[in-house]
Parts: sequence; structure tokens; C-alpha cells
Amino acid sequence: MVSTVNTVAFEGIEARLVEVQCAVTPGLPSFSIVGLGDRAVSEAKDRVRSALTAMSIAMPPKRITINLSPADLPKEGSHFDLPIALALLAALDVLPGDELARTVALGELSLDGSLVSVIGALPAAMTAAEEDCQLICPDGCGPEAAWVDAACVIAAPSLLAITQHLNGQSVLSPAEPGEVSKTQSSKDLRDVKGQERAKRALEIAAAGRHHLLLCGTPGSGKSMLAARLPDLLPPLSPAEALETSMIHSLAGLIDDGGISRVRPFRAPHHTASMAAIVGGGRNAKPGEISLAHNGVLFMDEFPEYPRAVLETLRQPIETGDVVVARANAHVKYPCKFMLIAAANPCKCGYMTDPDRACTRAPNCGEDYMGRISGPLMDRFDIRLDVPPVSFMDLDLPANGDSSAEVAKRVEHARAIQSERYRNLPNVRVNADIEGEMLRNYAEPNEAGRDLLAQAADRFGLSARSFHRIMRVSRTIADLSGDPSVTDVHVAEALSYRGV
Repeated sequence: MVSTVNTVAFEGIEARLVEVQCAVTPGLPSFSIVGLGDRAVSEAKDRVRSALTAMSIAMPPKRITINLSPADLPKEGSHFDLPIALALLAALDVLPGDELARTVALGELSLDGSLVSVIGALPAAMTAAEEDCQLICPDGCGPEAAWVDAACVIAAPSLLAITQHLNGQSVLSPAEPGEVSKTQSSKDLRDVKGQERAKRALEIAAAGRHHLLLCGTPGSGKSMLAARLPDLLPPLSPAEALETSMIHSLAGLIDDGGISRVRPFRAPHHTASMAAIVGGGRNAKPGEISLAHNGVLFMDEFPEYPRAVLETLRQPIETGDVVVARANAHVKYPCKFMLIAAANPCKCGYMTDPDRACTRAPNCGEDYMGRISGPLMDRFDIRLDVPPVSFMDLDLPANGDSSAEVAKRVEHARAIQSERYRNLPNVRVNADIEGEMLRNYAEPNEAGRDLLAQAADRFGLSARSFHRIMRVSRTIADLSGDPSVTDVHVAEALSYRGV
């Protein structure tokens, strides 16, 4: 007799359906698993045997064969334990096989039969909903998977509870979605003394999801400004929250099944490897740029990152996705993030400080900032010098707009963009428009075009820089509520092309 249960194998953020087939046939007693599984899958037979023993179910003295179909798809992870155990129980007539055929299951088994939470419950629930199947998972994964309304999610503490549920002895209730996590930040933009120009640049970057480079002496407030950016951004839309949570689910970053509406803020250290930033490793896991999808990637001490790591950012910044290609894996992750980089002007950090002049200027600055290649530098929409703050300014009381006030303007600008691009696929903010869309939505008036042409001729702007200035100008116009882009908006956008 052959019984079947469905489970999933992960390829990037996609969960591909896998059929777990179990055959119990006469022959010498054995337990084998075939179908291109990794070490964790091959060890599942020992965990399944111990779990069945804990339920007082004896393994039959026959040949047991588990096949994971399709056989040419790599299977990795301990979440295959539960579907293997259910398929075996169905083959032994302990469970009804017809109901299991329309079930997707995932979960790791302990030796006593209890279920351990695994990663990827949210993408698995999406696949179950598409296949019109119910999902069975550990109770720790239930609140996460239940966010997919179209799927019936049954979360259980143990294999015994699932057996009783499927046999109608003790029916389990469908899982409920977890709480929407709310993060309250105590960091306010008013805490930053001075730096009014940098605050304005931060507001523009938040409104249009523009990449921003802050360059200034140590202690001028670059990291302090970046830390206050999350409070300026609008909450994730339901579609964005689902996209982001699917990536975080695969990385095991969802706590208690709660899906956050707060945009992610990732701040890796400058010693991070290429696999950590871009993605990769043994299982081609998502990197920091994908974990920052729909949010912010803050890279402090930007020139200190290895040159190879910095260069790998060039393609994801342009396309909004990254393909992690390895010998045993080829997966694609989305990575539409806002890059905020902070850098000192030179190795010692004081080249631009008149009170503490660098002794090796200008070579020190040229060598240090030269670690950032021209093509990568060209991808920053806003490049701003952050001067040091005087002690007199530090003694002044807090002034300027609060984070809440700036966030309202940012949200209003984003609402304008959302309405403007509602009929354009994959375009949500001004940073996404390109090609003919720039001419249709970000073309400045005649005075603005003349000013932009003069700047392009005088400073030798590349086509990419030209277009990025148009995008920033469009965002500045949105913040001021102007339907068209004027020379005033273009002039302000041009002023942010320094450093």
C-alpha cells in the first residue's frame, strides 16, 4: 500500500509542493528515504521511529520506503519529519489516507513525539492555499501560518494530537493569527541638534525611498540621524507586510507568529561577509539586503566594507531583486530597500574640520573615499556633507519638527505617489520610475529643464545621475504639494549631489 502526504521545499521565498510517498512492502526490515534529501532529511527516520515508539506504535517488520517527489528537487531541513511520520501512519492504516492526500504538513519531531517549530510556515501556508489544502504544523508555527486567510491551519503540540484530530477523537480548532507587533521608538528627530539640512535630506529620502549618503566628521550625528529614519516611514501596507514577512519567516525572524507593520531596519557591521549582505551560504539563505526589503539598510562606516561586498550592491540597487547562484542552489530574493550609508571624509575623519585639520589632506580623503567606486557612488540619489555641530548648538533646547510631524508629511507624499502610480505594476514610489515614466511623471517645467541641462553640461552628469535628480525633484514637489516639477525643486535636488 502506498500513502501520500504533501509538504514543501523552499526555493527562495517560494515554497514548492513536494509529495511524500510511503510504501510498506514485504522484505527484510528496513527504513529508507529517497528523493535527494540532505542530512537532516536522512536522519528523520530515527526521529520518526522514536516518536512512534513514544505513541506505543510498533514499526512493522517490513521494508519501508519513503520517496520525496519530485526526486530531482533538493530537499533540506527538519520540517520533513512530520509529513514522513504521517505518511507512514497512513500506510499502516492508523490514519485515513484520503484526508492526508489533501494536506500539507511540516514540522520537526522530538524523540517523545512533540513537535518543534520550523521556519517557513508562512510561505508553506501560501502554497497550501493555492493548492486548496489544509496545513498541519507545530503549534508554535500556527499563529504565523494563520495570517493566510485562504488556508485552514491546524496547529498541534504533538504527533499524538494530530493523530487524534485526524481520527476524529479530539478535534483541534483552526489556529488564530498572531498579534500585529508594534514597536514604539523613543528616538525623536528633535533630539538631533542643528543639522537642519541633513534633516531635510532625510525627509526627502523617506518620502521617495531615495538612497542617501551622509559624509561627515566623527560625532557629527550621521548615525543618530539614520537611527531616527524608521519613525519617519509610513507603516507597511498589507501586501508589503506579507512580502516582508515571508522573507523573515525563512530567516526565522518572526517571533510568536506576529507580523510587523513596521518597516525593517537592518544595520550590519562593516565586517559582514558577502554572503551575509547579499545572501548565500550553504542553503542560499536571504542576506541583509533582502531582510531589508521594503525597509532600510543602514551601512555605517561605508568605505570600511570590503570592496567586493560594496560592488555586489550595484545590481540589486538597480533591479530590486538579487539572484543567489551557487553550485547546488539558484534562488531569487526581492530586495527593494532604501540604502542609507554613512562615511567619514577620510581615514582620520577630520579632513573637513577646520579646527582639527587632517595632516594628509587631500590624499587621505581621496584614498579613503576612493574605496567607493564611481558607479556605486552614482547610485546614491542624495549625497550630503554633515558638518560638525558646535558646542553652542548642543546647549540649545530641542527645536525643529518632531518625528511625528515629519512622518505626516512623508505619509502624505507617499499617498500622492501611490495614487499616481496605482495602475503601474511594480511602481510604488518615485524611486521606482524609469524610462518613459520619468518623462510622463517627473518632467520639470521649461525653467527646470534649462537648469538641469546646464548642470548636466557643467558637471558632466551621467544619464543615471540625470534621472536620479529628476526623481528627487519629483519627491520634493510631492512634499510641497505641487502637481508639477519646477526649477525650484530641481535646484534643491541639485544641491544634494555633493560629497
